[in-house]
Amino acid sequence: MKRLKPTLLALGIAAAPLAAQAGMKPLDDQIMGDITGQAGVTIELEAQVTIGEFIYTDEGSLGIKDIFIGGANRDDMFPEIGFAIPNQATDLLDNMKIDIDINADGDLVIQVLPLGFASPVDFAVRTGEWELRGHSDSTVLLDNLNIEGVFGALKLQVDTSTDTLNIETRFAIDDMSMDIPFLAMGIRDMRITGADYDPSNPNLVRLFALADLDIYKAPNAAGVDSLAVDINTFSADITIGSVLVGGTSIGSIFIDDLVISNTSMRIYGH
Repeated sequence: MKRLKPTLLALGIAAAPLAAQAGMKPLDDQIMGDITGQAGVTIELEAQVTIGEFIYTDEGSLGIKDIFIGGANRDDMFPEIGFAIPNQATDLLDNMKIDIDINADGDLVIQVLPLGFASPVDFAVRTGEWELRGHSDSTVLLDNLNIEGVFGALKLQVDTSTDTLNIETRFAIDDMSMDIPFLAMGIRDMRITGADYDPSNPNLVRLFALADLDIYKAPNAAGVDSLAVDINTFSADITIGSVLVGGTSIGSIFIDDLVISNTSMRIYGH
């Protein structure tokens, strides 16, 4: 150790002129703090997903055919707003960025946001048949599902102090339709908007419904660890333009100021 110290000193003296020539300056605590505070990653994303069939198997199976997740390829959603939403219609999930940060306390925060506030991200989800399959029988639960809408924000945060995943999203659905063959029913022209949204006096900020939930591990009634889901808040207005029974409309439905809160679920196998 006695010989090492002079060696390190000599190296430091030799390196000093090189540092000066390169314009190097020592970093004080404030500068280091600023650098540390700028950590994070942003991803600009375009995507489209198609799945021929998704099958969940227990003793029997549930199959979902012809799944599509992408852009709505429309610029006429919520026409009462008075301008095109989105401003560029494609069949891709686009016009969005993903910000990823790890806070000083270790919390992971992921935010999905539009690239521009005036043009929320449009999306479409479509599927074919949802079929229950047994060893000898089958039933089509759902068919021709089509959901087209926009979202304004999605935030996911993993809290290291509580081991909880919080999900908060703001979204609006302009058109949702589906057939329910085993009940001879159908839904047409379904809309989901914010609870304070008024189509006769439209406001883009109030367009979005709110969903806020926590996901974590918790014991069930038997004391066994289970997947816990708490719905902190879901608030929306829901309009169904037409309810079909036997292929004929029996009328429309409007649900004003729907609020679901303080709702807990425990999910586990049996």
